[in-house]
Formats: sequence, C-alpha cells, structure tokens
Amino acid sequence: MSTIPAILKDARTSMDKAIENTRKEFTGIRAGKASPTMLDTVKVEAYGAFMPINQVASVAAPEPRLLLVTPFDKGNAKAIEKAIRESGLGLDPSNMGGVIRVPLPALNEERRKELVKQIHKYTEEGKVAVRHARTHARDLLKKLSGVSEDDVKHAEKDLQKAHDDVIHRLDELTKAKEAELLEV
Repeated sequence: MSTIPAILKDARTSMDKAIENTRKEFTGIRAGKASPTMLDTVKVEAYGAFMPINQVASVAAPEPRLLLVTPFDKGNAKAIEKAIRESGLGLDPSNMGGVIRVPLPALNEERRKELVKQIHKYTEEGKVAVRHARTHARDLLKKLSGVSEDDVKHAEKDLQKAHDDVIHRLDELTKAKEAELLEV
C-alpha cells in the first residue's frame, strides 16, 4: 500500500535523477577546455561488445586543448580511435605509438551555436522526465484509497512545488553551461 510521503519521495527521486542525467549529458559537451569526462559517452567495440571508453583505456587531459587516451590493450587502439572519430563530438584523434592524442579544435561561432542547441535538447529531455515523474505521482495520488481529498490536494501542491523547483534548477544548469560555451 502506497502512502502520500512514499509517493512524493519516489517522485522527488525520479526528478533528481532527471537532473543528474542532464548534468551528465552536459559533461560530454565540451566548452573549450579538455576534460577526461568528455569521452564518457563514447562506446568502443572491443572483445565482441560495445564498452564505455573508460573500460578499455585511461583518459587524461595533460593540456587545456589535448586529451591523451592510453588503451589498456594496445590491440584496441584502432577501435578506440575509430569510436572517437565517429562519436559525433567533432574530434580527430591520431595514434602515436599506442597512445591516442585527441587535440581539441578551437570552437568557432557556428559550433558553439550547435552545442547550445544540443544543451537545450538535453534540458528539454530532462524536463520531460520531470513532468513524467510528476504525472506518474499524481496518478498514484488519485488512486489512493482511505485518504482525505484535502490530503491529496496538499500532496499535489507539494508535488507541483517540487516539480517547479527541479525545472528551475534545470534552467539554472542550462544557463550556466550556455554561458560557459559562449565565453570566448
């Protein structure tokens, strides 16, 4: 049997997950500075399966505009290079004797605008997930039996407040990432 606090707690957890996912997606979008987490979304075909790059190589950022990818198994170097090239991140890796150098090109105005669009897409996906959590919780609240209408109304107000807070946090996150990208 669900209770109002349990339903609200589950909804908040789902909303927090939406923020975390959006934040994680944002780390894959580079803002001019090299960061090892930039390649977290890259999947490499190795050992007959697609694996996250951090499971087949170590990624380091020794300089602001350079990533160094060191395969754990030198035999995977070609596959890693190919995965980075085809990742859609606009990177051109080069294999230097077992170590893959990934220079980051300077962001031009057009690329910055593309990245801002991508950020807005991720934000919208996050907002959809938040709204979905709210709708799901609202449906559960309406199905509760043995609970007064006033309690349900108060719970719906709390739910809406949680929803609004999370949407506001997503907007703040987006503004910050956008400012970081557009900074020349």
